[in-house]
Amino acid sequence: MIFRPYERLEAVIYAHRWAYSHNPSFYDYEELGGDCTNFASQCIYAGTGIMNFTPTYGWYYIDPDDKAPAWSGVEYLRNFLVRPERSLGPVAQETPELSRARLGDVIQLSFEGNTFQHSPVVVQPSADGDPAKILLAAHSNDVDWRPLDTYTFQAYRVLHILGAYTA
Repeated sequence: MIFRPYERLEAVIYAHRWAYSHNPSFYDYEELGGDCTNFASQCIYAGTGIMNFTPTYGWYYIDPDDKAPAWSGVEYLRNFLVRPERSLGPVAQETPELSRARLGDVIQLSFEGNTFQHSPVVVQPSADGDPAKILLAAHSNDVDWRPLDTYTFQAYRVLHILGAYTA
């Protein structure tokens, strides 16, 4: 398996392009619980170009009825990205350090309890980790250039995308 770097700028260009609209190639899950992780997956895919078609545990989208849970589920995306084994697709390192967030990374937010419910994409990082300087794009309340500190959240985790494994 070959490991290649994440094309961060491609992910962010995609995020800006589709932040306030929806790519017709992908279903809009807004009415089914939210579209944020679907949008984050699209951005990550724009930066990697690799899907993992493993049934159930992969990360892929073919159509609204044929997609992996990790494509549109907050916890499933995290679990796929930080998986310990090498397999096709993007990989990430989870970190609590906002200063490690880079362009195209995902910062998942918990609004209540221990469950994470939102997956915005970093479109401007902050070297010092200042939440007022970290800007995000997301669906489910479509936004672009939204400061992290304008969200009311209890917890966050940074999914720092490292790259992707290819065949």
